[in-house]
Amino acid sequence: MALWVALLCTLVASLLGGLYLLGAFRRQRPDEPPLDKGTVPWLGHLLDFRKDSSAFLKRMRKKHGDIFTVLIGGHYFTFVMDPFCFGAIVKESRSKLDFRTFACKLVLQVFGYQAIEANHSIIHASSTKHLMGDGLTVMTQATMENFQKLMLLDLSSGEERRAWQEDSLFHYCYNIVFRAGYLALYGTEPYQGADNKEKANEQDRIHSDQVFREFRKYDRLFPRLAYAALLPRDKIEAERLKRLFWSMLSVKKCCQKDNISGWISDQNQLLAENGVPEYMRDRFMFMLLWASQGNTGPSAFWLLFYLMKHPEAMKAVREEVDKVSRANGQEVKPGSRPINITRDMLNQTPVLDSAVEETLRLVAAPILVRAVLQDTSLKTSSGAEYTLRTGDRVALFPHLSVQMNPEIHPEPHKFRYDRFINPDGTKKDFYKNGKRLKYFNMPWGAGVSICPGRFFATAEIKLFVFLMLSHYDLELVNREEETPPIDISRWGFGTMQPVHDVRFRYRLRF
Repeated sequence: MALWVALLCTLVASLLGGLYLLGAFRRQRPDEPPLDKGTVPWLGHLLDFRKDSSAFLKRMRKKHGDIFTVLIGGHYFTFVMDPFCFGAIVKESRSKLDFRTFACKLVLQVFGYQAIEANHSIIHASSTKHLMGDGLTVMTQATMENFQKLMLLDLSSGEERRAWQEDSLFHYCYNIVFRAGYLALYGTEPYQGADNKEKANEQDRIHSDQVFREFRKYDRLFPRLAYAALLPRDKIEAERLKRLFWSMLSVKKCCQKDNISGWISDQNQLLAENGVPEYMRDRFMFMLLWASQGNTGPSAFWLLFYLMKHPEAMKAVREEVDKVSRANGQEVKPGSRPINITRDMLNQTPVLDSAVEETLRLVAAPILVRAVLQDTSLKTSSGAEYTLRTGDRVALFPHLSVQMNPEIHPEPHKFRYDRFINPDGTKKDFYKNGKRLKYFNMPWGAGVSICPGRFFATAEIKLFVFLMLSHYDLELVNREEETPPIDISRWGFGTMQPVHDVRFRYRLRF
């Protein structure tokens, strides 16, 4: 009899434990946000969230208001849609809200890299040194030279070069921007003597194009890989591509290149000093490639597309670009050498800056996540106060809550190139309910997890567009081309990508 009682107790305990893990016993406490567990144990709202995160969060906000907790794949996420709460969340101490816990799991799953405690400080210190300030000046020049190497061949080779050339816009932008950034960061082919320089340049063009083509294969798998939702054959392909990049970007091969950036070499050295083995540093190099180049090309695509769709925007930005070039003795003329755009020139473009920021407002859609390590109090702008529960995750989705909020940005679905500047070129302030907002556009995240390479990424985009507008006439093949729909599977991972490409044509201006 005692044996049966013991077995029954064990069975009941297992059943109750299983139900607990599935979220069956979770209840909203009086001081907590509205709770919505969905209808499927453990999964909760996972399928709807994965299908279209933005549409799902719109429904939840309409149902529950600006703060709510939902069950997604065994984890409870509290989404905060009140922008006046953002500062309290992104500035909260790591002992309470920690972004690294979630990030470490993701980079291990996606890149095979096992993060160490010092990673954040290493990336932050290296990025501050090399991708900001004087270091950014050096990186801007290196990227400029590689853009010229890839884009501006034979500018003065005859009248036939003034004929229209046609291409796919997304592929063209992503390809060129990725390759210029890759060569600037990871180095170029070494050569000896001026006679071998062009051979080395040609090798760089061939190699960087091969890297890009493999990178795009991986990039297409990325969202489903992050959600652990790959089909078996795609899992095999993802593993092949990981191993290819671990080899291609290995620290041994990088060390054989010329002009490798300090951003890459310093981080490799610091990781080695912290005891990270070489094979794991190879994986770190792959993570840096995606982090640095996975969003700039798509952003450049959207910016050029919107400029071609809006002639008044194209005219205003091109006039500014030409004015800055002339003021710096870099005017493009028939038979002239390609212009050399400096960081100082990029700092003289408020109209282009606004157009870049407006583009990112429309298409940059990261989800910012923190793990709740201690019960944390959060006060909303309405005066209500909630407790974030230990073990949960708190998340922000600025694209929906601020970037597409009509109270903050009137007609939010429209591209307005000058939305972010006043008539005198100064930066504009934004308000909600009469109160000035600090967080009105968050393409780079915020707080301690803000993208450390945001200034370099912006410089890449601006350099590319500056060069395109300086040297080429541009137009869409179909002048009535509709804005392509976005790939909704990429919500939460940075800049959105189009479902299909669009055709454009370009020719030399002079």
